[in-house]
Formats: sequence, structure tokens, C-alpha cells
Amino acid sequence: MLFCVVAVVVGARWSFSPKKAFAADGIKIAAVFSLTGIAAVDNAPMVRMVELAVDSINHKGGVLGRSLELVILDNKSTPIGSAQAAQKAVDMGVIAVIGCHWSSHSLAMAPILQKSGVPMIAPASTNPAVTQDRSYVFRACFIDSFQGKAMAKFARESLKARRAVVLSNVDEEYSSTLAHFFRESFEKSSGEVIADIQYRGDAVDFSEIISKIKYQSPDVIYIPGYSRDSGLFIKQARKLGVRAVFLGGDGWEDVVSFAGDTINGSYHTAAWHPMVPYPSSLKLREELKMIHNVEIMNFNSPLAYDAIMLLKNAIETCGSTEKRKIRDSLLAMGPFQGATGVITFDDQGNPEQKQVIIVQFQDNLPMYVQALRP
Repeated sequence: MLFCVVAVVVGARWSFSPKKAFAADGIKIAAVFSLTGIAAVDNAPMVRMVELAVDSINHKGGVLGRSLELVILDNKSTPIGSAQAAQKAVDMGVIAVIGCHWSSHSLAMAPILQKSGVPMIAPASTNPAVTQDRSYVFRACFIDSFQGKAMAKFARESLKARRAVVLSNVDEEYSSTLAHFFRESFEKSSGEVIADIQYRGDAVDFSEIISKIKYQSPDVIYIPGYSRDSGLFIKQARKLGVRAVFLGGDGWEDVVSFAGDTINGSYHTAAWHPMVPYPSSLKLREELKMIHNVEIMNFNSPLAYDAIMLLKNAIETCGSTEKRKIRDSLLAMGPFQGATGVITFDDQGNPEQKQVIIVQFQDNLPMYVQALRP
């Protein structure tokens, strides 16, 4: 049985009341994330940001004079759990779904929502196939081909890297896809991939792989996994004397917890950074500081905030909660200034030409380096 949390969000978590009474029944939306299982730690900041966005909207009067009613469903960190959660959301009659986080989860959920005609906005699922040929499926983030090419460009042009090792988590479509696009772009720009190695996502001992690449003297090692597997690999590689610069993707959300000081000097692509100058980003940081007295530490989480705000904008623009009209409103949406940048959807539901943020770890902190497009 799916575990779910149903919350009518009218500002209770913030201990204040909406500015005006709502005139009609609430608008029910669902958010599907990992509340339990291996992805729960990565997903937790997304859940909090969705709740923050819904609270903020309801505090300011809701949407079309109605409150947003948020239902959070647990996908149990699995594709099958994601499919089950999607069907649960459809059966509950929600008008839209936010989620998932991991691409493998969104890939399982998207066909069900597409068939049911329920708009879906994935905050951070970067695999191109998530939205491909699905008119009801959108995303707030850039896609893997975009960030993979961006990191390859940065490695060749800024780091002057000539020789690369590419590592990928065979159990995660996200990692394999990013590795493919980095490899392809790096080689097209006259770089050499001297080793292309796969590993299992639940591995804890990487010594055999490390021994294979240690003496090949790569300039960079690209490991676009998630925080746990990437962090453990980097920590072990440094202890065994690997000196290459490590590069990663936007899945390195909590990599410091696993790599510790060995992460310093490494780079990864990100959707957001506190130093981006976007007005909506500054507003979000101020709101979070005022309400919870905290800074945003997870650089993917603002994408979840943007996903909710995109949905709000689409509903208000079309003046309806009819699912097809919301879908059409999202497709026709002009430039939307989100916390993570300007969003305009192409015909595949992907933001067009969002910038990729490059960050470097210094003193265990992710420091802004530059924003670029491949």
C-alpha cells in the first residue's frame, strides 16, 4: 500500500492565516517524491520546497480565489513505486502532478499521466526521454544532453583537459545518459576518452576500478552519479593517490557528506546557485530566510519551487483548472522568470536554453564559477 500524506495547505506550517477567505473548494494537486528508500535524502529538499511554494501561494490568496490542496505521495525510491503513485494521483482526481526527482522515477510515471491527460512538471529529471513525444509532460530543468555538453565544453576550454575517464552508474539511466553526452561532446572537441567504465549503484568498494585508471594519468574523471556513489568513489580514489580533477552532474546534491574534504577542487554542473542574479531567486532566498531563517543549501530544490509557480501561472493564464487548458497554457507560456532562470517551453516540454551553472568545491563549499551554454 502506498504511503501518502494529504495536506490542505493554508499556511499552518508558518503560523499565519491567508489574507482572505477562499471562495470555493480547493484545487487538488499531487507531488510524487521519494519519502522512503535510497532516494529519500536527495528528495527531501524538493518536498520542503514544494510545501514552501504552496504555502506562499495560499498565503497570498491562492489561485483563482481557491486554495491549493497538496497531496504528497511516496514513490518508495523505485520506478514501480512511481508508477503506482502516478495512478493513485489520477484516481484521486488531481489536476496536475509535480515530480519526480530522479529520471528513472519520472520515466515510469510519465506514460501514465500522459495517457490520463494529467499535466506533469518534473522539477529535476534531466533525461531527455522523460518529456519526449508527451504533450502533457514538462520539466523545469535543463536536459542531460545540455548539461553533459556544457561540462565537456568547460573541461576542454576552461580546464584545458585532453584526456578523460568516464564513469557511470549502470543502475541509473540518469548517470548513463549524462556519461554518453559528455563522452560524445568531449571527443568531438578533440578530447580523448581513455577509459569508459560502469559500476553498480550500490557498490561500496571501488578499489578494482581505481587500480585500472590510477596509472592512466587522466586530466579529468567524469562521474555523473548521485551523491553517495560519486562521493564514495572520489574519497577512495584520493586515498589511493588519484590526482585527476573530478567532474560531476547536478546529482551531486549532498556529495560532501560522502566525500568529505576529498571533494575540494572538483567541479559539477548545477541548476542554481545563491550567486545567480535572477530577481525570483533573490525573492525566494529572502522568503526562506524570513520564514525559516535558513539558506538554500540544495541547488536542485529551487526547481521544485519553480515547478509549482509554473503551474500557478498556467492556471491563472488560462483561467481554468481544466487539465487540457492547463496543458495548453504551459505550452504557450511566454518567458517565465523563475528562481532558476527564464523558462520558455519548446514543443517537447523542455525549457529552451537555460544556463548551466558550473560550481567548484572549495573548503567543502560549492563556489560559483560561471554560467554557460554548450
